Amino acid sequence: MLLPIATSLVKPILVDSHAHLEMEPLFQDADGVVRRARSAGVAAIITVGIDLEDARRALELAERFDDVFVSLGYHPHNAKNAREKALNEMADLATHRKVVAYGEIGLDYFRNYSPRSAQKAVFADQLSIAKSLAKPLVIHLRSAYEEGLTELEKAGPFPAGGVIHCFSGDERDAQRALDLGFHISIPGTITYRKNDKFRAIVSRLPEDRILLETDCPFLAPEPKRGKDNEPAYIVYTAQTVASVRNTSVAVVGQTTTANATRLFGLPLEEAP
Repeated sequence: MLLPIATSLVKPILVDSHAHLEMEPLFQDADGVVRRARSAGVAAIITVGIDLEDARRALELAERFDDVFVSLGYHPHNAKNAREKALNEMADLATHRKVVAYGEIGLDYFRNYSPRSAQKAVFADQLSIAKSLAKPLVIHLRSAYEEGLTELEKAGPFPAGGVIHCFSGDERDAQRALDLGFHISIPGTITYRKNDKFRAIVSRLPEDRILLETDCPFLAPEPKRGKDNEPAYIVYTAQTVASVRNTSVAVVGQTTTANATRLFGLPLEEAP
């Protein structure tokens, strides 16, 4: 059963820990997207570049907006294009002052847009790059939790930490990620009517390991399904997280913003 969503939106301080402002249609309306996010209480947005062109557009946005930060890396969909030169260029871009994490990197065995062998090789290479840069990891796993988490366990530890973005695994996957020292990022899918299992997992996650994200322009929350997602809609996710954890939206905002601030080194004041 879908949990009720408040009809009047509150304005907690929130961080959208994973967005794609550099993708269309958000990129062409970046001023409006960022303005609406600020009005909704979003204090920071991390936009995620998934190949070199995408990463450069993300950095362009971060230069324009003080509250936009960047994570970048070769998405598993694009692993087939990630030759040594391209990986070196991505590592160079990752030294930019507004790059707060490396990724999203990982394995996607649902779409298989790149051969699995290429995905695994590029994943391993980028884990090494992130370690050398001392950046937190942003991990993408889809239909590949067993193999992806095993690769992370082999390559660990990761002193800078990381996050499993857009979590879609089961309870055991969540625990393995937590044991690695990672955070779990909660997207708008938590609001979907048939996602009771995910809501149950989120209800039991440690308070200091949860983040919120939109993954916009994808995965709009239930009240906005069928529309392009954007950071302002993260409020719906925060409301549902508050409901399943039996707390307030203000507390969810306070804790998840503090978690994001610590993990990514964001220049925000941590909530006490």
